[in-house]
Amino acid sequence: MAVSEADRAGWPDGLSGPAPTISVVVATAIVVADMVGVGVFTSLGFQVKDISSGFSILLLWALGGVVALCGVFSYGELGAMFPRSSGEYNFLSRAFHPAFGFLAGWVSATVGFAAPVALAAMAFGEYAKAVFPPFPPLPLAIGVVWLVSLVQLCGVSHSARFQLASTILKVVLIVAFLVAGFVLPTAQPVSFLPHSADLGHVASAPFAISLVFVMYSFSGWNAATYITGEISAPQLSLPRSLLTGTLIVLVLYVALNAVFLIAAPIDKLAGQLQVASIAGSYVFGELGGRIVAAMICIGLVSSISAMMWIGPRVTMTMGEDVPALALFSQRSRRGAPVYAILFQLAVATVLLSTKSFEAVLDFIQFALLFCSFFTVLGVIKLRVTRPDLPRPYRAFGYPVTPLVFLLVTAFMMYYLLTERPLQSALGALIMLSGLAIYAFIQLRSASGAAPSLPDPD
Repeated sequence: MAVSEADRAGWPDGLSGPAPTISVVVATAIVVADMVGVGVFTSLGFQVKDISSGFSILLLWALGGVVALCGVFSYGELGAMFPRSSGEYNFLSRAFHPAFGFLAGWVSATVGFAAPVALAAMAFGEYAKAVFPPFPPLPLAIGVVWLVSLVQLCGVSHSARFQLASTILKVVLIVAFLVAGFVLPTAQPVSFLPHSADLGHVASAPFAISLVFVMYSFSGWNAATYITGEISAPQLSLPRSLLTGTLIVLVLYVALNAVFLIAAPIDKLAGQLQVASIAGSYVFGELGGRIVAAMICIGLVSSISAMMWIGPRVTMTMGEDVPALALFSQRSRRGAPVYAILFQLAVATVLLSTKSFEAVLDFIQFALLFCSFFTVLGVIKLRVTRPDLPRPYRAFGYPVTPLVFLLVTAFMMYYLLTERPLQSALGALIMLSGLAIYAFIQLRSASGAAPSLPDPD
């Protein structure tokens, strides 16, 4: 299972012309689009059940952003060292062993992106139904996935334009909502200044558990690492896009939660899922719920687009390395990995049709956290074992920032193991199945030699 020469170029052989590249602006848009989904519009209702302090709530979201930034710094170092698409598949293969990378790639290529795509699409269908009641959610969900996939099949340049336009529209709509919320003539009596009681909130178990779910809302900060091979000058552009995108989302998340608290009484938000719609009814009146639903729908299109772009790049890169998966490495003349996109589209459609995506999401969370944990741990390992490797970008705040990320991620995995042991065990089985497939491919290889990735020097 040797890596092709395309590994160094980030682009497979057999195509006419140079590989298309995307700008740091588009890469940043992918990060923002992948991060801002439904989570921030629904999480607050469960947080204010146990945490009634405005300051503590905003601190919770700010801390989530800081932890995400700690991950950004480590992924930025690895991405600049090993500028190849596919995220954890590439990083874990380089830092540990190709078997570890295959394990991560297997999770991502099968359901790691298809399940979140299906969830976002179903959320799109539900919110679209609020705007256009006659339309059933499922056909809308399947339709938006197919439409976005068609854009992706048209090539990298079309994907870039669509991604940038849809993400800019998403951010503009959120900012408009924020402005409307902050200028409300009758704001709720909530204080965002710290008080002595906040120490108790911050040190409480509900705060720690809420941080777990806030971190899920921040997931996607590593999105640009999956398309590193398509980014222009990735050694510089990748760390910038990850950092800029995460900072933008951090500001948006803190501001959105502040507006939710300003707009609606806490007792109206507590325990509610449709937090944004409730706040919207106070900001815009009777039509507020439909206005916010339309805003979320538009935003979800960009999220689905980002995941339908980056997910197939994992499958594509694995196809470049593994002869048995070579079909997925094939690109069109416009740079689209056609078969990889169609594969993810098929899996997402099946998950939507069988309504099994929520169950799949439950048991892949542990696997995704596991891979992220060891990716960041790989930064520390390589600093010790390979200090000679060129590092165009070095993780800011090392070793503190990687350790912060590792501690929080370890706590999240512990929480899943104790609260959802069955789902976590199923996630571990998915990873083990990837190892079994890797071993089978090795046994079937003609040479029988262990695979190796080329030296990045």
